[in-house]
Amino acid sequence: MSNKIGNGTIIFDNPIYIIAYASVGSKKEGDGPLAGYVDFLCDDTTFGEKTWEKAESRIQKHAVEKSLLKADISVKDIDFIIAGDLLNQCIGSIYGSKDMDLPFIGLYGACSTMAESLAIGSVFLTNDSFENICCVTSSHFCSAERQFRFPLEYGGQRTPTSQWTVTGGGSVILSNNPKDIEKGIVIKAIKIGKIKDLGIKDSNNMGAAMAPSAAYTIKEYLNDTLTKPSDYDLILTGDLGEVGSDLLKKLLERENIDISKNHNDCGLMVYDIDKQDVNAGGSGCGCSAITLTSYIFKKMEEGIYKNVLFIGTGALLSTTSVQQGDTIPGISHLIHICKTNFIV
Repeated sequence: MSNKIGNGTIIFDNPIYIIAYASVGSKKEGDGPLAGYVDFLCDDTTFGEKTWEKAESRIQKHAVEKSLLKADISVKDIDFIIAGDLLNQCIGSIYGSKDMDLPFIGLYGACSTMAESLAIGSVFLTNDSFENICCVTSSHFCSAERQFRFPLEYGGQRTPTSQWTVTGGGSVILSNNPKDIEKGIVIKAIKIGKIKDLGIKDSNNMGAAMAPSAAYTIKEYLNDTLTKPSDYDLILTGDLGEVGSDLLKKLLERENIDISKNHNDCGLMVYDIDKQDVNAGGSGCGCSAITLTSYIFKKMEEGIYKNVLFIGTGALLSTTSVQQGDTIPGISHLIHICKTNFIV
């Protein structure tokens, strides 16, 4: 069962258990600060496939297979899979999942898709008809550049506000019937975000486009739950990067909310922005997916983090909307994650 409070916040009477997770990355991610925490790294950005789009499907397959192995269950134990990516009609997810012969839900939340899939999966699991749900998300630098910007052969210059799409992804298996309820990580609550649009039109400055929605979601969740930033070990945004993270803090300061002491951003964690030539940081569906399912969850298992707000951020643009000169709306969904022995 669950209780709705405020506008879009859902508190679960019985927490949703994260019984396994897995992360996949490629060469650039392997050169980054989180490399030692990633489950599978491939130096070949094609992952042995003929196209970058097929490589993205392979990323999802690797992530799901590894998470199933960790959970010690088979595909037949999964009720359905929730998957998403950045490509048109979510083809990375479709071709990545079709051979699993599972009921399938495809999502597009842009870079918020990891949080969106966890939110939807958690709500389904409040129904006792389901037991295990797999949530998987991915992105690929080359496929994203080809779709949203320019062919790589063009050699276009990147602006200082641009971000580097992560070639990687993550898979999370959620359950309402875990084997061991004394260990691990749970989802205590979620907040579904609202679309916010302050008129940003530059597709190379997505951090600025997403920051207003992140500020709204964080502010409303704190209000709904009567909590404050210091109640959490970490407030983690998806991929605002350097520009968006600075803007987020300023927007919240106007509301007398200070997250500066415990905020971090996946786009600032997955790469070393001083050494890896990624401009303002990382981005893409795979950015928050790989960071969450590698470093964050492992640090939670170790007890370094016990109470975390994860806010997946997405820029809801398309190739058509950008070409027509439209603004870039943003969306941010929040997942409240706790250690099982620290459910407040």
